Amino acid sequence: MFEHLFKFQLVAIDADKLEIEKLWNEIKKEYSKKSRHYHNLSHLDNLTMELLAIKDRISDWQTLVFSIAYHDIVYSTLKSDNEEKSAEFARRRLTKLSIADLKKEKCVSQIIATKSHNPSEDNDTNYFTDADLSILGADNEQYFNYSSLIRKEYKFYPDIVYNPGRQKVLRHFLSMERIYKTNYFRDKYEKQAKENINDELRRLS
Repeated sequence: MFEHLFKFQLVAIDADKLEIEKLWNEIKKEYSKKSRHYHNLSHLDNLTMELLAIKDRISDWQTLVFSIAYHDIVYSTLKSDNEEKSAEFARRRLTKLSIADLKKEKCVSQIIATKSHNPSEDNDTNYFTDADLSILGADNEQYFNYSSLIRKEYKFYPDIVYNPGRQKVLRHFLSMERIYKTNYFRDKYEKQAKENINDELRRLS
């Protein structure tokens, strides 16, 4: 699903066919690494599905597509600067594509926003980061599967290290006035997300 969407945006800016394939193959390679159990191509497809449903609310769809593509392009569970490195990666690729500076910097800021998921003055960014958290509000079975996949990504950490770290992340979401910044995602997922998070916290305790 996302592959078609990404390539369409590159065709729209008259990117060379060979360059389009090169850029997509690069994305596919990174998101298909064996260490990625959740932050993979399926995650990109899910984001696409969530955001296509509200495409008419997005002011800069092209930039949002680029943000989806590159927001987790750099992902290591041993590092804490994945978002910053992913943002810089995106900046280099969009510069090569001669994307306007305003769009390029908006993409960079959207990627950085996935680090804290705090409210933004830019509503496209709020929709993007909300979609990134949509899995938190999935049904019980989907959420349990998601949490299991995240644990696999952090398999190098023993429970004594992983559990407190994961609890900190989950409590961060619960400490927010609202997990989802936009009314659309709040109405759709907020209640279930809080139930899911509390259930996982109980499992981790």
